[in-house]
Amino acid sequence: MNLKHRILQALGCSMVALGVGGAAQAQTTWDMPTPYPAANFHTENIQQFANEVAEASGGKLKITVHANGSLFKANEIKRAVQGGQTQIGEVLLSSLANEDALYALDTVPFLATSYADAQKLWLASREAVEARLAKSGLKLLYSVPWPPQGIYSKTALSSMADLKGLKIRSYSPTVARMIELMGAQPVTVQAADLTQALSTGVVSANITSSATGYDSKSWEQLEYYYDVQAWLPKNVVFVSKKAFDALEPATQQAVTQAAAAAEARGWKVSEEKTAWYVEQLKANNMKVLPASDALRADLQKVGATMADEWVAQGGGKRILDAYRAAR
Repeated sequence: MNLKHRILQALGCSMVALGVGGAAQAQTTWDMPTPYPAANFHTENIQQFANEVAEASGGKLKITVHANGSLFKANEIKRAVQGGQTQIGEVLLSSLANEDALYALDTVPFLATSYADAQKLWLASREAVEARLAKSGLKLLYSVPWPPQGIYSKTALSSMADLKGLKIRSYSPTVARMIELMGAQPVTVQAADLTQALSTGVVSANITSSATGYDSKSWEQLEYYYDVQAWLPKNVVFVSKKAFDALEPATQQAVTQAAAAAEARGWKVSEEKTAWYVEQLKANNMKVLPASDALRADLQKVGATMADEWVAQGGGKRILDAYRAAR
């Protein structure tokens, strides 16, 4: 082969390589860590969101979901997205409360006790949450709530006086404060240890969702479940603003449209799952009851106290006023 042919061959290979490289660069890939198992309804919703983004963008953006903390643990996700180690992630909003009191709003007890009210609370606070996340270089995409929290007990509860002195399982400072205001004794117990704590008498009551009650088979140690819907904590999905801004406008639109669909779908699925979990408690002979008027009135006073404390901590009176006006 003469020199001319060798040069032409080299140029041809270079053109092929450039073509391949150009095709590869046409697709952007994002990694998305989530804290929950693949079968969790939050993760299933995220996977559908990722699929819809890929379809709507014509394959230009692929989001790879890493479930169950396999890429980053729950408490590492926000920092990983901020630092550019990954592009998009999901966290429990209230897990960020140590950064800003605003993030604890949806765990103020008895402030929003239904899906309808939780939605109004989110609408009242969303703009502020977006602004707080933006200061960290993050763009909020959507939120989805967990099932509401209820009270499990060995004995019937007619008023808050029946809770006085009881050892009640706590899993966060917000829950511990609520239990104290109820006149009971908070005992920190993680979900994985709940069954043993109940069977050994470490706690005799529990405040958690119908989902956790079902997972821990609470009917084996407790007889009553009061569906007070104390609060509905939310997960949020956010993306690095830098990564989002690097997308072409059509792909950005694909992401935001899929996010809107994921939020609507997620809220619907969460509510449907809640009803199913409650039915499973009933099917296992647990007495599922609403709170009595006296108990509800007592609990609402606790919630009002904690809402005032939240405002005093810098949460935002304007947001509470907007929410209450919308109810």
